[in-house]
Amino acid sequence: QVQLVESGGGLVQAGGSLRLSCAASGRPFMSYSMGWVRQAPGKEREFVAGLDWSGGTYYADSVKGRYTISRDNAKNTVYLQMNSLKPEDTAVYYCAAQYRGSSQRLKLNQAYDYWGQGTQVTVSS
Repeated sequence: QVQLVESGGGLVQAGGSLRLSCAASGRPFMSYSMGWVRQAPGKEREFVAGLDWSGGTYYADSVKGRYTISRDNAKNTVYLQMNSLKPEDTAVYYCAAQYRGSSQRLKLNQAYDYWGQGTQVTVSS
């Protein structure tokens, strides 16, 4: 089992920044590929950013150039730095983990083995 706990969400004005954190506990963190997925009201969950177990990073087109995913294996934590936020970025953001997930599988919600509880990000115009 892997437990994931997100933090860092909140209310920010358009153009602002937030950094989300996801603390993992349980099985060896380094063997897991990590992703951030968001869900806006009335919409399905969508892939935002992923970092595979070998260090490759992947982003949805909508956030490319604005978001950065990173991990600190010593702290068992993955981060999502979000800059130049837009009102359409408003959503609940979930951290998720999959064992040695590939770049293709990182973009598939059903491929994740573990999920956090989510953290709300609200961007005001």
